[in-house]
Amino acid sequence: MKQLAIGILAHVDAGKTTLSESILFKSNAIRKAGRVDKGDAFLDTYEMEKKRGITIFSKEARFSYKDMEATIVDTPGHNDFSPEMERTLQILDMAILIISGADGITGQTKVLSRLLKINKVPTLIFANKMDQNGVNKENLLNEIKEYFGDGAIDFSREKEDEFYEEIACLDENILEDFLEKGCISNEIIASLIEKRKLFPVFFGSALKMEGIEELLEGIYLYSKKKEYPKDFGARVYKISRDKQNNRLTHLKITGGTLKVRDLLKDESAPKPWENKVTQIRLYSGDGFEAVNEVMAGTVCAVTGLENTFPNEGLGFEKNNTLNMIEPYLSYKIILPKGENPLSMFKKLGEIMEEEPSLSIEWIEETQEIIVKIMGEVQIEILNNIISDRFDLNIEFGSGTIVYKETIEEPVVGIGHFEPLRHYAHVNLLLEPLEEGSGMEFDTDCREELLAKNWQRLILTHLKEKEHVGVLTGSKITDMKITVIGGKAHEKHTEGGDFRQATYRAVRQGLKKAKSRLLEPYYDFNIQVPLNFVGRVMTDMEKMYGKILSQETVEDKCFIYGKVPVSTMEGYQSELLAYTKNEGIINLSMRGYGPCHNEEEVIEKMNYDSELDLKNPTGSIYCSHGAGIYVPWYDMEAAEIEENEALSTEITGKDILQAKKRALESKSEKYSSEDLDEIFNRTFRSDENRKKGYNKKSKPVVSDAELHYKGKKKAGAKEYLLVDGYNIIYAWDELRQLSEVSFEAARGRLMDILSNYQGYKNCSLILVFDAYKVEGGREHHYKYNNIHVVYTKEAETADAYIEKTAHEIGHKYNVTVATSDGVEQVIIRGQGCELFSARDFEREVKHTLVNAKESYELKQAKENVSSSAFKEFFENNKID
Repeated sequence: MKQLAIGILAHVDAGKTTLSESILFKSNAIRKAGRVDKGDAFLDTYEMEKKRGITIFSKEARFSYKDMEATIVDTPGHNDFSPEMERTLQILDMAILIISGADGITGQTKVLSRLLKINKVPTLIFANKMDQNGVNKENLLNEIKEYFGDGAIDFSREKEDEFYEEIACLDENILEDFLEKGCISNEIIASLIEKRKLFPVFFGSALKMEGIEELLEGIYLYSKKKEYPKDFGARVYKISRDKQNNRLTHLKITGGTLKVRDLLKDESAPKPWENKVTQIRLYSGDGFEAVNEVMAGTVCAVTGLENTFPNEGLGFEKNNTLNMIEPYLSYKIILPKGENPLSMFKKLGEIMEEEPSLSIEWIEETQEIIVKIMGEVQIEILNNIISDRFDLNIEFGSGTIVYKETIEEPVVGIGHFEPLRHYAHVNLLLEPLEEGSGMEFDTDCREELLAKNWQRLILTHLKEKEHVGVLTGSKITDMKITVIGGKAHEKHTEGGDFRQATYRAVRQGLKKAKSRLLEPYYDFNIQVPLNFVGRVMTDMEKMYGKILSQETVEDKCFIYGKVPVSTMEGYQSELLAYTKNEGIINLSMRGYGPCHNEEEVIEKMNYDSELDLKNPTGSIYCSHGAGIYVPWYDMEAAEIEENEALSTEITGKDILQAKKRALESKSEKYSSEDLDEIFNRTFRSDENRKKGYNKKSKPVVSDAELHYKGKKKAGAKEYLLVDGYNIIYAWDELRQLSEVSFEAARGRLMDILSNYQGYKNCSLILVFDAYKVEGGREHHYKYNNIHVVYTKEAETADAYIEKTAHEIGHKYNVTVATSDGVEQVIIRGQGCELFSARDFEREVKHTLVNAKESYELKQAKENVSSSAFKEFFENNKID
């Protein structure tokens, strides 16, 4: 026997529940077809559904037709409950998409069509309300064809040669077969529908039972009997509770059989579980039949499973993470006085199980409960559920928009986690995707660089949480993150280490990237008399909307476009007022696009990514047996110092190859020169590194060597710029001295550098930070043979050195001594020579020792006592 799960989908008020009632009545599943407007519909059983006349929760109803057993899944049409509808798509064998003859192709119809395409659901179209005045069948069919293509074919007409010719033209092989045989079988038609090449269109009126029998016959003739595997599999699409508060898991069996008392488990779930099935129910409306066993293809509800969740796969099925529609409004829940918010949050978890799109969050810092929803109607429903279930009356604060963030150009993120006896290193390539793409994760890393098991672990950590952006702390989207490098330690690496390194790599990449704030948009369809068209266009311009198309039918104008959700509040009432109730507006969620007032929103949200302790932007390195925090802007230099071979291998080969692949995949968007520039900015950009200049301290990132040699200019004067406090903190002798007296440490450094300059004969400039000195001016003076500079207020030493290197670097040979990561990257970009603090210490020691030996040799030759010279060096040695 053929067994089908059939979804009924439509925009609000298109007649979805009425069609479901008509199919059930015509198939003798119910004795009387209910009416939505009378509140007696078989499938709208919830009190709020009867009151509002809308479907809120998806419902199942079973019917038989000839030798076909089918389950209708009636889904919500209202925009606020789109996620409930979307979750049903994964269990459907076929969908009936209703198009109202009066409204035609609406924005919501387009959203539903996209979702059906993504889920690859074979689709029949039912053009409803064809009995209404002014509805023209030919015009409507042309509109449907314009959107769905030539595959949208009228199946309500006589099946003549012209009908079969139109179908044959959809496939070359079928066309050849038709020209040879002169007919097309029902099986071939069914295969075209299954491949979504053919979209049969039926016309009728669900309210008057017109066209229902033809639709039923079409479902029966043109649907294929599915073959299921013998192994057990099931897909969970919904969680609910019955009147006795029993937890119900709604699922479709996709393989094998399921029996009462079977033991089911999910070891891959966030919290692995194992439960026994205590009851299997076949629902029709509010009633159900309890059975002991169900076969593959059956839609049912089971009790006994306490840890299941929507989109979960059981048996051989995998969890489905695909979700296009997400809540775009955020509200604070206000509890009555005396109610414990944390206790209430745990209770609300029960509701979130049933409707995960609510996204109920606990804010630890403020002890508040925040709920993200689709719209104001959903607030009313949630309030009603809480009142019924917990006997509690709550209130909601004013709604705020849920923003998202993305990036505009590819960038590489680095994450490192190395406290004592731990180690993990991760390199990620972050790339922007098209609007509405969501998040994608991949790995493109050689196994000799990082073992496959570690790569899989990094992917797991990328997928396990919602990563947030650095502009407002909002969820990131429309981005592909690829693992392109990393490193583990044979003894010290644990699984949790890669979690830390992965999270930090994402954040470090986002800090370097050019981020963009996104806001939710509506698709709108506005119908107004012709004399109001100008007003609508002006309104849309004021609300930062964009008109995409418009058409005139008699004395009405239909205007289509997109507009930010944030600017549309209250517009429906305004439209009705100035058109004297003649204006009609239909809204549907379009998705996210660039925020129209980005700077204003960022300033208002006042998010500081550096103070977000849950999402650190820097990394942890090991120095002298202890973990030290390295800011995001020092990471490139830290990576070089931590392991120069690893850094060279990754930055010099893997990332360049990744850049090339990014170019190939985005050849239309970026040129080779564009990506070279992006790559250079990722690693050498002054602008990106300047973001780090307001840091309060400048830690020494590593003890490793770093001596970068720039190109020498023949015969040019030599300059040496030294970051004073950076050197003092890096040299053990000076750091220890500074703990006793900072003045003594500064004096000691100046003496050492005076001796060093005497043998190098270069122009040596020693720079000290004085940027915190209120009203301070830049101060220069000469100490022996070196120049000492104290910077002015608000100017750091590294800013002064960068400025000076830029001004004289093109003319003279400039060397800079520092271990400040930002400064190092910038100086390399200027083409100057660079010493890390450690290498500079070795260079100074080596120079003074060589100078001492050279002088002693000279003195010996001249038979001059070197005791005074020895005494001098004993007093000035650097240990």
